[in-house]
Amino acid sequence: MSRLSFATFPLVLARTGAIAAALALLLTGCQGGTTPSAPPSEPSTTTASPTTSASLPAASATPDSPPTSAVYKPADAKGKAENVPVPVMPELAKENSKAGLEAFIGYWFQSLSYAYETGDVSRAKELSSESCLLCIDLLSGVATNYTDGRWLVGGQYRTPVIEVLWQPSAASQTAKVQVLQQQIMYMNTDGTSGREPTTATNDAAAIFGVFNNGSWSTTDLGVIR
Repeated sequence: MSRLSFATFPLVLARTGAIAAALALLLTGCQGGTTPSAPPSEPSTTTASPTTSASLPAASATPDSPPTSAVYKPADAKGKAENVPVPVMPELAKENSKAGLEAFIGYWFQSLSYAYETGDVSRAKELSSESCLLCIDLLSGVATNYTDGRWLVGGQYRTPVIEVLWQPSAASQTAKVQVLQQQIMYMNTDGTSGREPTTATNDAAAIFGVFNNGSWSTTDLGVIR
């Protein structure tokens, strides 16, 4: 795989609307009947030395929880995920620095993965600015697919490569990220499939962040072509 090919900012932002439109299929994918599957994203031809992984931490039991309640169970065709580990923001992600933004991006994708597993979009929403239209579309789609007893199987993210393009004097910072997402299955409340699964993807993305009032927020997101 070749090194990430980073497009100009206007190109990335212009593509965001098209990506959001494709992901908007989440909003209607499980509302009865079977709809055509979303077109699979083109595999990116990106590579670089892995720097940060956004894999979710392993589940851990708390002293006051019964042993069975603390056992993590991923979602499957028979039911929703159980006892999903809640992502914890690392202290480094609270710093206004290159390393801080890198840590924040990893945590942001962990929070997005948590939303796919649980339907709880609150954490990812708090970390995203209203200016990030793709963020809003993603989270709205996830929330819709958890209404009326429906749920999702898969969809978790990993970010093997995060390359921050740090500019000390810039108000907004940018990073290139290799984003891997698992296949997504759309389940109805009776256990039937609401639509054809969305295939796993491997994309290069540009993510834009702003540090304000002591914390980072994602202000835009787009796929690099």
